[in-house]
Amino acid sequence: MPGANTEPGCGRATAAGRGSPAPAAASSAECHTEMASASGAEPGAEDAAETAEEIYDDVMPCDKMELSQRLAVEELITTEASYVHNIQLCVSDIRAHLQKKQLPDLDLEGLFSNTDDILHVSKRFLKGLEATATQEDEQLLCISALFQEFKEEMESVYKIYCASYEHALLLVESYRKDPRLQEEILETLNATVPHTGASDLSFFLVMPVQRVTKYPLLLGKILENTPPSASAYPALQAAVRAMAQVNANINEYKRRREVATKYNRAEHLTLRDRLARLNTHSIAKKTTRLSRLFMHEAGIVAKTEDREYDDLEEKFQCVVSSVAMLKDNVASYLGHLEAFLLSAPHKRDLQIDEGPAQQYCHLAEHLHCTVFPEFKRRLDRLVCQPLCSLSDMLVGPQQLVKKRLDKLLDYEEIQERKSETGSVTYDEEAAMNTYLAINALLVAELPKFNQVALQLLGQILCSLSALQRDLAAQVLHRAEKELEQLPHGHVPLPSFWKMVDDTLQQSSTQLRSFCQTFETVTPSPVTQPLNPAEERKVLSLVSKHGPDKLYQVTSNISGSKDLDLTLQRGQIVALLQSVDTKGNTSRWLVDAGGPRGFVPASKLQPYCPVQSQQPGMQLPAPESSTERRRHSYAVPEAPRPQVATFSPAFQVVAGFSFTARSPREVSLQAGQPVVVLEPHDKKGSKEWSLVEVNGQRGYVPSSYLVTVPVQEPMGWSLPV
Repeated sequence: MPGANTEPGCGRATAAGRGSPAPAAASSAECHTEMASASGAEPGAEDAAETAEEIYDDVMPCDKMELSQRLAVEELITTEASYVHNIQLCVSDIRAHLQKKQLPDLDLEGLFSNTDDILHVSKRFLKGLEATATQEDEQLLCISALFQEFKEEMESVYKIYCASYEHALLLVESYRKDPRLQEEILETLNATVPHTGASDLSFFLVMPVQRVTKYPLLLGKILENTPPSASAYPALQAAVRAMAQVNANINEYKRRREVATKYNRAEHLTLRDRLARLNTHSIAKKTTRLSRLFMHEAGIVAKTEDREYDDLEEKFQCVVSSVAMLKDNVASYLGHLEAFLLSAPHKRDLQIDEGPAQQYCHLAEHLHCTVFPEFKRRLDRLVCQPLCSLSDMLVGPQQLVKKRLDKLLDYEEIQERKSETGSVTYDEEAAMNTYLAINALLVAELPKFNQVALQLLGQILCSLSALQRDLAAQVLHRAEKELEQLPHGHVPLPSFWKMVDDTLQQSSTQLRSFCQTFETVTPSPVTQPLNPAEERKVLSLVSKHGPDKLYQVTSNISGSKDLDLTLQRGQIVALLQSVDTKGNTSRWLVDAGGPRGFVPASKLQPYCPVQSQQPGMQLPAPESSTERRRHSYAVPEAPRPQVATFSPAFQVVAGFSFTARSPREVSLQAGQPVVVLEPHDKKGSKEWSLVEVNGQRGYVPSSYLVTVPVQEPMGWSLPV
């Protein structure tokens, strides 16, 4: 029997059975009479009555305690069985029924959280409880040991559920306001658990929260009805303390999660919203933090060192930078691949009906129209979307890491004040507790988060590698098919390379001849003056940085990152640094005549204005309003006396031939110089440009125009 008493009277009562207490009392009276007879004393009737009354007074409390103990143990086991049954209904019936309905607005994950894990632990725990019924006198010891064995698992699963319980209640409340969803939920409850009479899901969702808080009470009830002299008493005490600690840990974890939820939201506030938040208190707090941070950097005060957290944050920041870099690289890779496979205008204009060139066109068209779209679709599904999801997952912890630094500065300031005054205010104590909560949560959660993020990142990289292998295999397979049809498909490799060299030499000779002819027939470039604002900006850049630092934007630039600039084609900038803050040489820091920022280095080319002076002309000061610079985008202007001009560094020419198809268009010949009047059509589309050619005005495709540098004295060189 659990908790069998070691006292003689109670021991006899236990041996007599678990029926009514009268037989047990009689046995004890007989025992007492025998002991009295053995001593030679014969009690009278009155003495016997008094003795029997004393025995009943001693035995009855002992039997009541034993009975209450047995009932408490039975309550623990029966209520656990009922609880497991209800959780089983919740998972296998209610949730499964709602899943079959496939309601898009129903968040089953948010409602039921980790109920599966709770059910798994509770089933094993119930099995252990039921097994203790056969242990007789050792039952209480077995129950105590069982709670000690399961305390860590219970804390692990119940703290997650309890932390998300408030969110589940908010979902239930929102579903009540939706008649359609509420009707579906009620229909599910009536179909699966009509005997419970539940009106909504909160009837079942609250059960795990109630159960974990009831364990210490049930154990305490058993302990109350166990004599302190019983062998199981210390074990029961330890079990009660263990389950009370589990509940305390769950509450602390829930509090930490609430603090984290408060601070890890990514807020997108406008400047007006941020200004509206400023007040005397917030300004004083931020000033104190900033001064504390400066003292850290200057070495005036020592930083609070937490090696464990510092290592975790370093790994986390490494994951963040790796994800951001991989996103950029994948986007750049996809853009370069698409540009490589995109058919250019001069390839479409090749009038070759057969031969290797035509086969190449077929191969390029197949790759661009069939292979690449499928690869792009798979890349987006298997790499880009998971990568963006992982990047979104990092936002919350990043906010929490930043907030920890703020709270650490507050914590250090309060600690210093506490050491001086010996006390802190209630708000200061709350601020210290907030830092401790955030720090403890990060130390506990960052290792798991880093591990999961690295696993996801590794899987994404494996998917990217597999996709690239598949793409290479498809391209190679298609290219081998086309190669078999070529005349030199079976030519030995040395002979093939000799043929390639001969062809390249022949093409090089033809190209040089064409260049000479082109430079001979190309007329002198025309120029246009810059507008006064552009003049002043370029002169300011020259005076600040020198002419050798000037660059011209070759195509429109749309800034996508912090500190990136958005510039228009043809704009002049000055180079400040040929690397960005991370040492990347593909992003340059430039001065755009006001704003400064980063631009892609591939979209800049040197701008070298050459100053010329006619006889009798005098250069005015740089601030002179009469100073003019000429550019290569418009009709030439009549020369003015006493004006300094710059010969253009670039000229716009037709890169490809174009035949007008309507009166609004104008025909072009490859290499023909043009004057761009407007870099867009009347609707603002930049796909067409208004130009003037040989006195005629009309629209041409903007992609047919190229900017080439001026070479002295021959004129224009062939665009490369």
